[in-house]
Amino acid sequence: MEYRENALSYEDYCRLRKSVSWQLFSKEQMREAISRSLYTITAVEDGLTVGMGRLIGDGMYYLLADLVVHPAYQERGIGTGIANRLMKYVEDKTPAGGRSSLQLIAEKGKEGFYEKLGFKRIPHEFCGSGMRKIIRKAPTSLS
Repeated sequence: MEYRENALSYEDYCRLRKSVSWQLFSKEQMREAISRSLYTITAVEDGLTVGMGRLIGDGMYYLLADLVVHPAYQERGIGTGIANRLMKYVEDKTPAGGRSSLQLIAEKGKEGFYEKLGFKRIPHEFCGSGMRKIIRKAPTSLS
């Protein structure tokens, strides 16, 4: 398995999201998200991208997003390899005496995977519930 930094393509991004039945965003949004990612890791086997993960962040807070391994390649440590590389990036960017917060929203049923990597469920003793809001906008008509 080869892991590549900052090599995530739009085509691979869409293909991997579809492989795990995740909805796609608009083409414009997905291209922008990839280009604005702070750091990406892709897992490549025999020339095929079989896994991906992205980091979004500002130097203090980071969001681990879109960690996907194609179902045919799961249970082989690829997701762990991607996550470890993303976490190392954050660790390397955290200055001496500083701290960084790495957050994510786990796919339902995948919480245990992230707990093995040291993530804690929210709420816990220091944090309330994680929350999110989805904002939808209807397509514009050209007529």
